[in-house]
Amino acid sequence: MPLKSDIIIDAGKFDPANKPERVNKFNEAIITMFNSAVDWYEVGAAKYRQMRWAGETGFPVPPISPQGINVTIPSRESGRYIPCRVMYPTSRATEQDRKKSKGSILHFHGGGWTLGDERSQDALLQTFADAGDLAVVSVGYRLAPEDPFPKAPEDCMDAAEYLVKTSEREYGGPLEFIGGESAGAHLTLTTIFQLLKLYPDFKLSGVLLSCGCYDMTHLPQFRDMLNAPVLPQKQTLRFMDAFLPNTSLQQKKEPSVSPFYEDLSKLRGRLPSALFTCGTEDPLLDDTVLMGTRWMMAGGEAMVKIYTGAPHGFILFPPEVLEEARICLLDTKTYIQERLAAAS
Repeated sequence: MPLKSDIIIDAGKFDPANKPERVNKFNEAIITMFNSAVDWYEVGAAKYRQMRWAGETGFPVPPISPQGINVTIPSRESGRYIPCRVMYPTSRATEQDRKKSKGSILHFHGGGWTLGDERSQDALLQTFADAGDLAVVSVGYRLAPEDPFPKAPEDCMDAAEYLVKTSEREYGGPLEFIGGESAGAHLTLTTIFQLLKLYPDFKLSGVLLSCGCYDMTHLPQFRDMLNAPVLPQKQTLRFMDAFLPNTSLQQKKEPSVSPFYEDLSKLRGRLPSALFTCGTEDPLLDDTVLMGTRWMMAGGEAMVKIYTGAPHGFILFPPEVLEEARICLLDTKTYIQERLAAAS
C-alpha cells in the first residue's frame, strides 16, 4: 500500500484559483468601504462606538431584535454587574416556555476587544438559539482601551461560572456551548481552559469558534496579509495594542494571553468537541488551522471548516448577501444539533 499522511488537508479549499468571482467582488467592495470609512483609532474607541449606533461610521447599524432581553450577571467585583443579552428560541414566546429551553449557549462578541457589545449580533444568536432550542447569553464584557487585559477575560470567566451554576435553573438545562467570533473566539478559549482547570467535572456539548485570534505574536498569514478585507493589518495591530498595552513578546506568549500556547497535553481526554470555522481571506486563517490541529493532536474532536474566499467575520454578514455566510450558518446549526444528539 502507498504511504499515507496522518494529517490530511483539502488543499483545494485554500487555492486562490478556486475563489468564486462573486466573493472576489464582495471582498473588493468591502475593502473600498473600509478605505472610505473613519477608523476607530482616529476618533477614539468610545466615540466610535457612539458613532456606530448612530449610523455615522459608514457601516450598517446592527439590527436589534425585539425578542432580545437585557439582563445582568454579577461580576467578581462587589457591586458591579456585567450587562448581557439573552436570545430565546423563537418557539418559546412566554416566560413559562422559556424556562423549558434545553439549556444555554454562552456567547462572546467580536470587535477586537475594543468595539462591539452584547447587542451587536441578535440575528446570529437567534439562529443559534433556534438551532438547539437553547437560550443564548451574550456577554457585554469590558472593552479596551479603557479596560485592557485582563478585564475582558475576567468578565467572560465570571459569566461562565455563573452559567455553570445557574443555567439549569434559569434556562431549563445545562450550559451546552460556549462560543464567539474573532476576539470572542479568543475569549472563548481562554475561558474554557480556565474552566477545565478549575472544575474537574466540567463538560460541554461543544465549542463554537469562528475566525479566532489565538496567537497574539502573529502567525505567517497575519504577517503576510496586509490589506485583508474587513481586517487590515494596521487595524488589528491597533486592536492588540489597545488590549495589551506595554506587553512584551514573551508576555504575549503566556497561555492566558495567547491560548495557542496552552499545554493541551494536560487536558487530554477532557477537551470538548470544537467547531473551528474560518475563511481563506482572513489574516487569522493560520490561527484556526493550527489551533484546530493542536486540538486534535491532544485527543479532542475538532471540526475545522474552511470557506474559500470568505473574509474575516464572514458569518456575521447577512446570508442573503454572502453565500459562504449561509453555508457556515447551516454548518454551525448542524454541528449544534449533532452535538446535542450525541450528548442525549
